[in-house]
Amino acid sequence: MAGTDKGSSRGTLIVTGAGRGIGAAVAKIAGANGFCVAVNYARNGQAAADVARAIVSSGGRASVIQADVSRENEIVRLFESAERELGPITGLVNNAATTGGFSRVEGVTSAMLTQVFALNVIGAMLCAREAVKRMSTRNGGSGGSIVNISSRAAQIGGAGEWVHYAASKGALETFTLGLAREVAAEGIRVNAVAPGHVLTELHAASGDPERPTRLAPTIPMGRAGTPEEIAEAVLWLLSPAASYTTGAILAVSGGR
Repeated sequence: MAGTDKGSSRGTLIVTGAGRGIGAAVAKIAGANGFCVAVNYARNGQAAADVARAIVSSGGRASVIQADVSRENEIVRLFESAERELGPITGLVNNAATTGGFSRVEGVTSAMLTQVFALNVIGAMLCAREAVKRMSTRNGGSGGSIVNISSRAAQIGGAGEWVHYAASKGALETFTLGLAREVAAEGIRVNAVAPGHVLTELHAASGDPERPTRLAPTIPMGRAGTPEEIAEAVLWLLSPAASYTTGAILAVSGGR
């Protein structure tokens, strides 16, 4: 599903977990802003196809690519497919993640931790590796931008619900800082957005669909955010307007 060429493409942007929530919002807004978008999904192909159709309908280019980004061989295939179908990679949004479900630390299992860290940390790092290989001027690339989707839980801790998830996002933020400094002179900017409570399916998937509404009184702005509000922050970090911004962790959380 390539779509039309706007004539002013900003290159190819890979968005992992782009079939729903924040990833879908990022993909749609990026497509409307000149990116060719690789819409990645792991299981829900129909949702990803709907996102791609929305991009193409707005005059953009998109390709739907299935890959489980907790698996190294599928990550490599994702990048090779995106490059072949849409052109040189200039951006990556590491959005795919799992909470592992609600649990106190005393109830966490090894299997749960393995699943959370394989996707949220190792998968994101390997995706960044493939992006750097292609974008770094040291490797003959023309530069680019990586935005990692973290969470305010990384700073707040997730006590009583998902310390394991918060810890994975803390690791992602540390990785963001280190990689940003490592490739700053190679034309690549690396930043993270840390959303607070956002109205997405993540909460329902974890077993508490009403969580954002229930916790709204704890947010200084008095409400949960929308995926589009997070996506706008991501697009700013991907844009030339953020040309001197790298190694930043941008909280988009209504003051939380």
